[in-house]
Amino acid sequence: MGENARVAADFKVFKADYQELVDEISELLGVPATLENRDFELIAFGAYDSEDELDPSALDPVRTRSILTRRSTATVRAWFEGFGITRATAPVRIPPSPEAGVYRGRICLPVRHRGVVLGYVWLLDGDPGPTDAQLTAAMRVADRIGALLADEAEAGAGLSRELRAVLTADRGWQRDMAVADLRTALGPRADGPHALVCVAPWPAADPDDVPAPRTVPHATALCTLPWGAAGLSLAVLVRLRTPDTTAPAVAAATRLLKEAEESRGTRARGAGARAAAAVAARPGAAAGLAARATGHAAGIGEPGAGLAELGTMWQQAFDAARAALAEPRLGPVAEWARIGAYRLLTALPPETARDRVVGSLLSPAHAELARTAEIYLDCAGQAGRTASELGIHRQTLYYRLSRVEQLTGLDLDDGEDRLLLHMALKRARL
Repeated sequence: MGENARVAADFKVFKADYQELVDEISELLGVPATLENRDFELIAFGAYDSEDELDPSALDPVRTRSILTRRSTATVRAWFEGFGITRATAPVRIPPSPEAGVYRGRICLPVRHRGVVLGYVWLLDGDPGPTDAQLTAAMRVADRIGALLADEAEAGAGLSRELRAVLTADRGWQRDMAVADLRTALGPRADGPHALVCVAPWPAADPDDVPAPRTVPHATALCTLPWGAAGLSLAVLVRLRTPDTTAPAVAAATRLLKEAEESRGTRARGAGARAAAAVAARPGAAAGLAARATGHAAGIGEPGAGLAELGTMWQQAFDAARAALAEPRLGPVAEWARIGAYRLLTALPPETARDRVVGSLLSPAHAELARTAEIYLDCAGQAGRTASELGIHRQTLYYRLSRVEQLTGLDLDDGEDRLLLHMALKRARL
């Protein structure tokens, strides 16, 4: 309990301390400084009143984007890392490169702790620029920043463990104890309404590799949980202003989906594009499976007051993410309250996915027929709407529907048969 209380107290001071230390470096060197973590996400910006701030060249595209969007692109990151900053233990001078959007030279102060790089302090270089004595003094401040980043990482890891314990514990005393520990770790942030967000699949090789809460808007704790046979999902606990608005949860989900997409890299994006093209060429019930393999989605459970119902909220967020991956029109961010029939379909056991009556229709060979049947049922059996949606003649539609009836033995004029077929087609996407 004492350790959890210390974690809660630590989070209150991290942001202010970073700003004070960055301002100290700015004053020490007489130039504005910025602090980014090792993933090039902005932590603090020290605005120093100097002629540099009046110089338009100081606001080159790279620096402007970092300040305004609080992150740099993968291309910019790779370019700067090419100067060896990830291995450096002393200041690194980087020359200007207008073609890369870097109009002014930079000085990078690597922020390390116990030999591990945790971030970077960036300074605009000039003529003559900071002296060696000034840079040595600035590196001592950078060392203090490194210790603070390490403390924050440790605190974040503690919250991650507590949240994971709650979401994986069995109902009863085990979950009650886990909730009590999480409440203590969060301190005052445990009070009031919360929502849980599920981002899936989460592209991390290490289950403990989660973003720092301060980098995700409105997030108080994050952890990874299993997704499918070998993948991971990211659980995000978001504190809401009121139980009636999920806007903070949507903002957190949107931010993390962007990060998930960017982290796939050029090669993965190329593979995703090829898979998407294959799906477009062969639409049908299998489309949901292909989308799940190449894309990301987020689900948001219904808000709850306090932490007692986190288990239920997580299941809702998890199922909403499944629905968004299966049905693109629901995503990329799907709220449990708005996924309609999928609230029931996601609760069905896996063995119901291939009902014996419609199993043959779900084979790849009949994907076009499956898609036709699903759209026909989505359109409430209205032939005109269905033909228009599919871009086919009515006679073609009637022929396909007769083939569906032959394959399944179902009568599409019978309400119960329609219900069975509609459920089976939707369930297959999950």
